[in-house]
Amino acid sequence: MSTAATTLTGAQIVAQSLKQQGVTVVFGIVGIPVVEVAEAIQVEGIKFISFRNEQSCSYAASAWGFLNQKPGICLVVSGPGVVHALAGVINSQVNTWPLILIGGSCETSLEGSGAFQECLQVEMCRPYTKFAQRPASIGQIPDIIERAFRHSIVGRPGAAYVDLPADFIQGRVSSGDVRVVREVRPTFAQADPEDIRRAVELLKQAQSPLVVVGKGAAYARAEKEIRELIDVYQAPFLPTPMGKGVVPDAHPRNASSARSGALKGADVVLLLGARVNWILHFGKRFNPNAKIIQVDVCAEEMGVNTPVDVCLQGHLPLVVRQLIDALDGPFVPNPEENIFVAELARHASANAAKQEIKYHSEALPMTYYRAFYEIKLRLPEDVVLISEGANTMDIARTVYDFQLPRRRLDCATYANMGVGMGFAIAAQLHYPSSHIVAIVGDSAFGFSAMELETAVRSHLPLVVIVINNNGIYYGFEKDEFNELDQRGIVPATSLTPEVRYEMIAQAVGARGELVRTPGELGSAVERALGHKGLSLINCLIAPGGHQKLDFAWMSK
Repeated sequence: MSTAATTLTGAQIVAQSLKQQGVTVVFGIVGIPVVEVAEAIQVEGIKFISFRNEQSCSYAASAWGFLNQKPGICLVVSGPGVVHALAGVINSQVNTWPLILIGGSCETSLEGSGAFQECLQVEMCRPYTKFAQRPASIGQIPDIIERAFRHSIVGRPGAAYVDLPADFIQGRVSSGDVRVVREVRPTFAQADPEDIRRAVELLKQAQSPLVVVGKGAAYARAEKEIRELIDVYQAPFLPTPMGKGVVPDAHPRNASSARSGALKGADVVLLLGARVNWILHFGKRFNPNAKIIQVDVCAEEMGVNTPVDVCLQGHLPLVVRQLIDALDGPFVPNPEENIFVAELARHASANAAKQEIKYHSEALPMTYYRAFYEIKLRLPEDVVLISEGANTMDIARTVYDFQLPRRRLDCATYANMGVGMGFAIAAQLHYPSSHIVAIVGDSAFGFSAMELETAVRSHLPLVVIVINNNGIYYGFEKDEFNELDQRGIVPATSLTPEVRYEMIAQAVGARGELVRTPGELGSAVERALGHKGLSLINCLIAPGGHQKLDFAWMSK
């Protein structure tokens, strides 16, 4: 019997360990010393999506973790590869999404000798992960990978790092010395019944309650329970941007269009998988006399930035089911006649009327609102929308409605640019039968534009719409830009006017269109949705010039 038949390389052990954990796709970029790992992964039948930049592949792994409740796997080379991939690692850790970064490293015998791309990778990753470790031997690889999975998905999800020295990847051990590990599955717990009793007591006393639905609710797949809770309790609810669709935006209790009034007027706030961070203004816009009930899987998150009256620690679907079982009906006998509910409905109607006027602006170049409206009219209900950019993302949050959960992805808690193409690629792999539409600002698109080639090579029929206003936040018309350029005082936020992004798409084998008017945009969106391959629409809108920066999430 040959030696190869009775031994396994480290690369083969890594691939088999990932398969044992149920991994179906790995995102990455290969090079020395991880080429063999990628090849072994493919031999095991796992799809390997090869990117052009480590930031993008780590963002793809990050989004995959959110969409699947299982760690997205990212494979990169040593040194710079790990450094670049830290973008997605930190994004996952801050957003509490499961991700495992696997990085190659120099031979163990050459450490400290100035080896090729030598870097203190375990130490570098440790502050930004729940777990960062190198196996002590080739045979220990399955154990370390199992521990990485356990840390990544059990309790509060997060990121993990596994370091693989080149000599471990290429070295061989007897197959009998390699332990077979079982797939890691998270455990779920209910909240303390006494805490449930106290929470229900507050909910029954409320006259103007508000339910805040965070992206943690989307991650936990709590939509069935939360929809039932809203229907039973009849309280207004406010979804955070990535919590949209957990309860359909079309639900009559949706308070999104009256956000400020909802936060200021609520006397009891029930937080479901929502952290009181910058997205919720650190709690400073809540009614100062409101009673706060917080549901979260993580005890350490309770009471951050605002005092909490009742902490319900546990798995969100289970805890919400406990609340439903303990509640016996609406918060008041006739919710439609409740002053709080009626006032929110009045504000929502007034704000919707103002928004409608913006949608029909005839100005050219188009405004954000007119461009988004033309796109919105043509999107199917089950569309998955990737939203990236400053104005692009901020304004889009007020325009697009979602009736299904996990159909909106944006920069979320970490607020980082560059996620667009990675998120879109991961989403198309997760939702192979749905339309994935990435609406990205021109500045944001520049972070990951070459991943168009990755998507084309991977046969992913994405629709990418670049909202092109010639700048970061705001840009300038050609004449003003040229005048400023000649005087040597071009603002740092400006970009070259009317860059032909659609030609980049054409260069890598995709469809590309340039549009300037609402009619052109609407027709282009229809063609893109009907196309079987990737389409990019370069949508020119009003640059904005010297407008003051003012976003809805900013706290004064």
